Amino acid sequence: MAGPVVVLGLDPGSQVTGYGVVREASGKAELVAVGTIRTPSGGDMAQRLGVIYSRVAELIKAHGPHEAAIESVFVAKNSASALKLGQARGAAMAACAVAGLGVAGYPPTLVKKSLVGAGRAEKEQVAFMVAQILGVKKPDWALDASDALAVAICHLNERRLRKLMEAQ
Repeated sequence: MAGPVVVLGLDPGSQVTGYGVVREASGKAELVAVGTIRTPSGGDMAQRLGVIYSRVAELIKAHGPHEAAIESVFVAKNSASALKLGQARGAAMAACAVAGLGVAGYPPTLVKKSLVGAGRAEKEQVAFMVAQILGVKKPDWALDASDALAVAICHLNERRLRKLMEAQ
């Protein structure tokens, strides 16, 4: 049987990027770290991307994840928002790539369906299920962080499913 796996989940945003580190051993997921990366308001985009890159690199160094999972860019309300979101996602992915981590991307609907059973679930429903899965009684993290944990848990679910399919 394989040893524990540690996954860094990321919910990218140009102003707030959620992160969550989850360890899975023997099919049980446990919380390692959770939080948000907040970029300076009013800062130019290059400065914001630098903060995202640096903080993700620090998280990787501190927690030593084996893999990373990041939420895919959804269709935003306008093209400027989609572009900023894509740039934030790129900065986070670059930090993972430089550290040698494989990065899996998951659309928000798949993440929600994996945890809640419905691809259009509300953020609060996702947060509730994340807390249940991780055994946290009173989570005090932001919804962006909860989304990042959901991405990490989704990745662990997909990873387990792939291994089962390969074994057949």
